[in-house]
Amino acid sequence: MASRELEHAVSVIGDRWTMLIVDTLLAGQLRFGELTERLEGIAPNVLTKRLRQLESDGLVRSEPYSERPLRLTYDLTGTGRELAGALTLLATWGAGLGDHIGELHHAPCGTGLEARLWCPTCDVAVDEPDASSDISV
Repeated sequence: MASRELEHAVSVIGDRWTMLIVDTLLAGQLRFGELTERLEGIAPNVLTKRLRQLESDGLVRSEPYSERPLRLTYDLTGTGRELAGALTLLATWGAGLGDHIGELHHAPCGTGLEARLWCPTCDVAVDEPDASSDISV
């Protein structure tokens, strides 16, 4: 993986609360209070700051459900929902630290699964990007 792209991804979602907010919103649209309840331990000012940043980055959208006082619901955009696979892989990896608990396996043969880049149009696995590949970000 190219370090420039990884650096950009980490700068957008690389802190604890941002990833947990995205993970929580994968369940669907939630109000601020519902997010606060589900994200145990997050300070309201931290949640507000992260939601504004995620909205600015195009991963979350807000929609008013009350004008006076202004109250918002939050939902992931399509781009935000694309993070589901990456978060699942991170959670699986995190569950398996040390003794590989939670490692995903192919049921018929028992082999551990690995994540790969895949082109759904061409139905082809793409190996690690290099200078000669046709991968664009």
